[in-house]
Amino acid sequence: MTGRLAFVESPVQLLNVLEWAYADALGRPRPLAVVPPQPARGGTPGAAPDAAPGEEPGAAPGEASRDGETHGTETHGTEIHGTETPEGAPDGEAPAPRAPSLAHAGLHVVVLAPTDPMSRGQLRRMAQLARDEGVTVTWQDARQGKGAVVRTLGELAGPLRAADRVIVGDPFSRYVQLLLTLYGPRRVTVVDDGTATMEYAAQLARGERLVRWHRRGNLGPRELVLAPVTSLARRKLAPSRHRTIEIFTSLPVEPPPGTTVTVNDFAWTRAAFGPPRLTRGADLVGTSLVETGVVDPDEYLRAVTVLARTHGATRYFAHRREAADKLHRVAAETGLEVVRPELPLELTARRGPVGRTIVSFPSTVVHTLPLALAGTGVKVAVCEIAPEWIRETASPRARGFLAGVVGSATRTERLEFG
Repeated sequence: MTGRLAFVESPVQLLNVLEWAYADALGRPRPLAVVPPQPARGGTPGAAPDAAPGEEPGAAPGEASRDGETHGTETHGTEIHGTETPEGAPDGEAPAPRAPSLAHAGLHVVVLAPTDPMSRGQLRRMAQLARDEGVTVTWQDARQGKGAVVRTLGELAGPLRAADRVIVGDPFSRYVQLLLTLYGPRRVTVVDDGTATMEYAAQLARGERLVRWHRRGNLGPRELVLAPVTSLARRKLAPSRHRTIEIFTSLPVEPPPGTTVTVNDFAWTRAAFGPPRLTRGADLVGTSLVETGVVDPDEYLRAVTVLARTHGATRYFAHRREAADKLHRVAAETGLEVVRPELPLELTARRGPVGRTIVSFPSTVVHTLPLALAGTGVKVAVCEIAPEWIRETASPRARGFLAGVVGSATRTERLEFG
């Protein structure tokens, strides 16, 4: 198989591209649900929306096996594919078929490298994991220096036109949207980029422009200049008679009309790493909600202190976008050991060592960790964001979106804060 081109901008996007390739190599079972495509608002099939460029962690080595499981398959219409029991993680890890090599997947991953050092370091480690699996990875410093954008577009135009399928890690990325204006692929797969996938699916179904949930609604000067590009690109991210859209996700998304939704149950992660050694204490997962302007920093520190004391947490796994000064406060005021993970958190936890309880604020990991850690005995708990923690300047959609992330996390324990 050839002609699969993936664009990624974060470590977790690259992880989910590998999970997609692994699922595709194994083959996919019957659909779990089918809904015929319907015209979106305005009469065009699934007209989609616009946005801006946009995980989490790994450290200690663990024992690796090469076993795997089965995932879903692509067809037309709105479909959901996956394993026989997508609603819950298996109680134990049953014997699985030998993991297929990804060297024959015909997959070429292009890393549109961000500028911050933490993200670049994690991406380099994930890129090496992908190369070890036989995947071709190209590193593009697409944001550094004058002329970087023009040079990158010129280098990628040929491969993009030749691609039979384009795999997108962030449909909100203006860089990806700009690339898609060069050529509209016949098949597009969108893999998880955190909870943004839930918003992408919802906005696609409503025929709205793509806007990240934590951003306020007004268009700034930059958005107005790029509006023609994003308007064209959103059509390239919507299903039509000439284009299929697949969403490969571990999150509870409502299938937009005309799309295929395939369940990501982290079979590659479970086949490749672990099971982990468990420690006696709990681990706390950090969030970048302060950095995105949603949560007040002092309220966040108070919550971390209470959670650490209540649950006996000893380590704090920092999100790659958390600011250094905030992390210094976390360490000084709570006594937690702050860990800067090197790989997405699903891989870090799977490799171990990891606490018997993992406590998180609302984020993607409350959906993904129970799948990645299936059968290990690790409990994942989520703490809701209290209304008084949210800043007055936060987007009006923030509170409802975060509540939805928690409410749909059916495999986690809900925590009462206090």
